[in-house]
Amino acid sequence: MSFFKRLKDKFSGKSSDEEKELKDLDQDEKQDSESSKEDSKPEPKSTLPEAQPKEEKKEETKDDFEFDDGLISIEEFEEIESQKLGAKFKQGLEKSRENFQEQLNNLIARYRTVDEDFFEALEEMLITADVGFNTVMELVDELRTEAQRRNIKETSDLKEVIVEKIVEIYEQDDDHSEVMNLEDGRLNVILMVGVNGVGKTTTIGKLAHRYKAEGKKVMLAAGDTFRAGAINQLKVWGERVGVDVVSQSEGSDPAAVMYDAINAAKHKDVDILICDTAGRLQNKANLMNELEKMKHVIGKAVPDAPHEVLLCLDATTGQNALSQARSFKEVTNVTGIVLTKLDGTAKGGIVLAIRNELRIPVKYVGLGEKLDDLQPFNPESYVYGLFADMIEETVDEYEYKEEHGEPVERAEDGEASSHEQK
Repeated sequence: MSFFKRLKDKFSGKSSDEEKELKDLDQDEKQDSESSKEDSKPEPKSTLPEAQPKEEKKEETKDDFEFDDGLISIEEFEEIESQKLGAKFKQGLEKSRENFQEQLNNLIARYRTVDEDFFEALEEMLITADVGFNTVMELVDELRTEAQRRNIKETSDLKEVIVEKIVEIYEQDDDHSEVMNLEDGRLNVILMVGVNGVGKTTTIGKLAHRYKAEGKKVMLAAGDTFRAGAINQLKVWGERVGVDVVSQSEGSDPAAVMYDAINAAKHKDVDILICDTAGRLQNKANLMNELEKMKHVIGKAVPDAPHEVLLCLDATTGQNALSQARSFKEVTNVTGIVLTKLDGTAKGGIVLAIRNELRIPVKYVGLGEKLDDLQPFNPESYVYGLFADMIEETVDEYEYKEEHGEPVERAEDGEASSHEQK
């Protein structure tokens, strides 16, 4: 239960007992404060000569008092940010969560005992959720092993293990794979690739907004000179978020645009340059030549650049997105995925398929249409968004039974997993 409880506390706040303790503590502090005010009320005036004030009062310093400067601690700030993030993923993954939870709950209700029939039904459920065949086979094999190791007999006791294994399969011994390769003190170049219609230009605009809000100086390069209207569309986003856009006329050489953009970025001390590219995947040879030429120009001007090559994929296309990822991986060195429109699909399992089968980390996910709905990906935030209701209900039921002395069924945990130890 520790893994579910940690997710609940991290993304939805304190448990009911902890909240009650905090309220009681606040109430005690208020009572102490009121008592202090009562004690400090002036005494009725006396006709006797006034006593001289004690010198001890003057000797007290500010160190003797606790001051409330109105600021919150770093821990409180991080807790608030985690809860905001949890709410974002919970709202953005609503369709996928309803689909995942309903199917899993139905499965557990139909198969009470952990046996081969249950695992076969679970395989089918996960495959229909776009998790990917190879990933499903790996996940279910690990669940079989874990169920035997912990001596889990009932399917309801397997809920937490399923969610935990999803996180472990995503991380693959690398729990920082989603971190962007951006450094202070240099010009960071991000190359955006993807077919037309996946939301690539919109993603560029939202990334620019995000980095600018973080205090970075951002510039955009209109490298998609092939698609009609692509340049103007990027200029509109540049005006909207307040960043410069370097462009040439339609039909120009994209490599020439990159050359101009890098020179302009260096001249203006830009922190992050985000470069758009054409999405002509139907002609792999031309696309590969074009991307290689652009990367050569960028790398010659800025050592080790581009620092990130992000592939935009539309989550609503399911397995087609996986096929696109394979094709682009053959053409160029993709360092990360931006999965757009994740809020518009009920099959959020595509995240696992991309990560596990192609070994490409998901860096950002689109959870809505607002500017701040493009969020950095985190596997724990993701599984919380997928299973939030189930996680919270399970933890609340567990805590209620413990509080009222009711028997709580426990699986034989064995050694705690890495996620339980965090």
